[in-house]
This record gives sequence, C-alpha cells and structure tokens, in this order.
Amino acid sequence: ARKSHSPVKRRRKAQRLCVAYEGSDSEKGVKAEPLKVPVWEPQDWQQQLVNIRAMRSKKDAPVDHLGVEHCYDSSAPPKVRRYQVLLSLMLSSQTKDQVTAGAMQRLRAQGLTVDGILQTDDATLGKLIYPVGFWRSKVKYIKQTSTILQQRYGGDIPASVAELVALPGVGPKMAHLAMAVAWGTVSGIAVDTHVHRIANRLRWTKKATKSPEETRAALEEWLPRELWHEINGLLVGFGQQTCLPVRPRCQACLNQALCPAAQGL
Repeated sequence: ARKSHSPVKRRRKAQRLCVAYEGSDSEKGVKAEPLKVPVWEPQDWQQQLVNIRAMRSKKDAPVDHLGVEHCYDSSAPPKVRRYQVLLSLMLSSQTKDQVTAGAMQRLRAQGLTVDGILQTDDATLGKLIYPVGFWRSKVKYIKQTSTILQQRYGGDIPASVAELVALPGVGPKMAHLAMAVAWGTVSGIAVDTHVHRIANRLRWTKKATKSPEETRAALEEWLPRELWHEINGLLVGFGQQTCLPVRPRCQACLNQALCPAAQGL
C-alpha cells in the first residue's frame, strides 16, 4: 500500500514589527540648540554705563596715572615687570594710589627684583614702603611671596588665579588684576571697595552683596565678558571722583535720575 505523504506544515516564524520613530536632531547629526534661559540684568545698566564712560572720559582720576599699570618699570625684563606688577598690587591694599605709587618709586630706585627684595632686611623694606596700609604685615608677606616665587617659579609670578591667591598677601582682586596687567589675560572682574560700593548703589547685583568677592560673582553672572576688562578702572576712577564713599556728588552725576541710591539722598 502506498504511504500517503501529507505535506508537513511549517511553522511560520513570528515576524517582529519594527516601529520607526522620528530621530532626534542629535541622532541625525544635527546639534540641538540649548534652551536659552533668560538672564537677569539690571534696569538701565547700559545707559548708566554710557554715562559713567562720559564722566570718565578725561581720565584724570588718581587711578588713571598712578594705578598698577603705571607703577612698574616698562624697560625691565618681562619677568621683572610682572613681579613689580604683583608687588604694587600687594602694596595697594587699603592704601591710596598716591601712597602706593610713592612706595613703588622708592623700591624701584633700590632695584626692585626678587633677589633684591630677599637681600633687603625687614627694617629697610619697612622704611621703603611706609606709610602704605598695614606696612608691617606687608613686609612679611612680600618676603614670603618673594621666597616662593624664587623657589617655585624661577623668580616669575604664577600665570593662574588659583596659584596667585595661594601666595601670602594676595587676594582675588589682586590676582585678577595681575592676570590682566602682567599676563594680558582677562580671568575675571577685579572688584575692590569702589566697585563693590558702586555696583550695590546702582543695583548691578540681583540682591545686595556683603563683600567684594560676592559682588564679583554677581557681576560675572550677567555682565558681558567683553566688558570685564574695563569695569575696574572705570568704576574705581568714578568712585574716586564722583561716587564717593561718604557724601557722593550725586548733583554732578549723569546717573542721578537713573541711580536707585540717589533717589534716597
């Protein structure tokens, strides 16, 4: 008898359903633009800045001809110039520009180099820098910093803010100014008592700040970076001539109608 050959039914493999989703921009090789978060900025700050520039156009404040940019020997080797910039900044703390410039002139007459300072005894160094503020402490800081510069940096100064503020007697404001003047690098806004005071009077900080370093952080959050280099010199001179610590000359200020602090005077 013939065997009946019935066809064998093959099981069909279950077909996987592929669902295609629209690829994101990043998958297509196109970089997605980050969401722009609105940045806070002070009211009328651009006009206030224009007015301050106009009031400072003569460049006749003490900082303009006695500031750190004018205290070093421009004919000295680069390493010596940078050291003199740092030293002038260390002397300038709690000291008027005229006094700092006088001390630097006396130091330069003695030969202002790292080796020269280390070979000068403390009593002589004190006489040369007197009457800068806290001159006794500064004698100690200058000697300690000069020793570090000789041993670790070959007589030069560090090229970073972190290394500069690690030196005895060097604060953030000095470090940022040293980076700008000595190294030609804008690392941040140099904020001293003048900048701190004026920024709060103009309400250039989102909330009132209690220290120059807090003001620096607040300003850097919104002020365009291309303006950072000029703010220190601009506001320091403005603070020396018009926006004085006591009895500011609001009547002579172009920002009188735009300044919140002037409204209460």
